[in-house]
Amino acid sequence: MNVTTALAPKTVPGAAFGKIVLNEARLAWRQPFGLAAGVGFPLVLTVTFGELPKFRQPQAGFGWLTEFDVYVPVLAVFAITILAIWSLPVPLASYREQGILRRLRTTPVPPSWLLAAQLVIQLCLAVTGLVTVFVVSGAAFGVPESPGALVAASALAIAGLFPLGLVPAALARTAGTASVIGRLAFFPLMFFAGLWLPRPLMPGLLRDISDYTPVGAAAEILQDSMQGQLPPAAPLLALAGYALVFSLLARRFFRWE
Repeated sequence: MNVTTALAPKTVPGAAFGKIVLNEARLAWRQPFGLAAGVGFPLVLTVTFGELPKFRQPQAGFGWLTEFDVYVPVLAVFAITILAIWSLPVPLASYREQGILRRLRTTPVPPSWLLAAQLVIQLCLAVTGLVTVFVVSGAAFGVPESPGALVAASALAIAGLFPLGLVPAALARTAGTASVIGRLAFFPLMFFAGLWLPRPLMPGLLRDISDYTPVGAAAEILQDSMQGQLPPAAPLLALAGYALVFSLLARRFFRWE
């Protein structure tokens, strides 16, 4: 069985999927890593950066934006990325390690429903994290010039970044392995997103590399949308390319046992 298994086979009541989602939501509440990392931590950083006077001064190096303006999309990318590559793969790898996916194949409920349920939970957390970051930053420093464009850019960022987590979810045999992969990938990705060195201050080569990473492209379209500008084609194409490639890899190599 592969990742394209029908999500609603005729032999299983549709309400069963809702129960699986509810059960996954309860587990996520009891082990709230995703809630803390994808919602709580970005919120704390948003409030902390917003309270620093240095972050509220427009700077020429940032195109006369404040440092806070530059960091808000980075914190949004932080929320999406940590959920995508860390919080999403670990439960799936844990189910594989415990043999739950294998045992589900003997029941009318397809194992793919667990993957779909996890995607629903992590997407809900991602939306909550983004709304929290943008609402708090908007309340403190004014709403974006085009909220509609920001919503569209956020959806594109999620669509481009979440497939990154499908590959470790597809391949990791244990929860520990999935966690290590997430940690190893997260910190380099966030460097190129501009968490430690803002992207406008990166040297030319680093900035070029950042532009073609999924997190750099996501930060760029979010930044442009916050300023009421139309994102260029390059980051949009980069996100689409990453989404396509990683989705196909996950589909090809997903292990249910």
